[in-house]
Amino acid sequence: MIKPIMKINVNNVEIYYEVHGEGQPMLLVHGNGESHKIFDQAVKVLSKKYKCYIVDSRGHGQSTKVKEFHYQDMADDMTEFMEKLDLREVIFYGFSDGGIIGLLTAMQSDRLSHLIVSGANIHPYGVSEKLYKSMRFVNRFKRDPKVTLMLTEPMISKSMLEKIKVPTLVLAGEHDVILEDHTKKMASMIPNSRCQILKGEGHGSYIVHKKRIATLILTYLKFMQEKHA
Repeated sequence: MIKPIMKINVNNVEIYYEVHGEGQPMLLVHGNGESHKIFDQAVKVLSKKYKCYIVDSRGHGQSTKVKEFHYQDMADDMTEFMEKLDLREVIFYGFSDGGIIGLLTAMQSDRLSHLIVSGANIHPYGVSEKLYKSMRFVNRFKRDPKVTLMLTEPMISKSMLEKIKVPTLVLAGEHDVILEDHTKKMASMIPNSRCQILKGEGHGSYIVHKKRIATLILTYLKFMQEKHA
């Protein structure tokens, strides 16, 4: 069976998305240079309980190509995406750049019930020095707008993080490219948040084409449900 191509126009770009399952809406957003396809294994698990919306960010996958990237534009895309589809009580999961988009979206939208981010940073120097220098070196010779984005953004302050009112889970791998101290500091500035550093994991080792992220998400949501029962 051929899947229908689903696209929606938000902020003058077409965003490709797929819908799997039924139930409370869950929006999953990938990282830099990726597409919705990284969640192929996770969605098999999550869609048994939730209605999963997996999207391609602007300039990625089957969404509209763009010449430059800004995290705020992507957050505005996700905000309008939820508004146009009238999604409410959305569980937002974002990996890497998707996590940054999630943070910014949670600051400006009242349509989220929970926020879960993996391997997100709030400023460019939150990544390892080795990675930052590598990206800067490569970008000198071959300008890549996606790399330029990571070298110059985000710039998220403590006062901005304090605007996030929904329960938040901050995840990172023990061997993540995001510095552990940065992850913990970021989580400490978000009200009603929890931080979990995953032993033995890297940046995307438990996410990309993996079911473990689904287990982590479900475990957190079950904990939160029991906590407020």
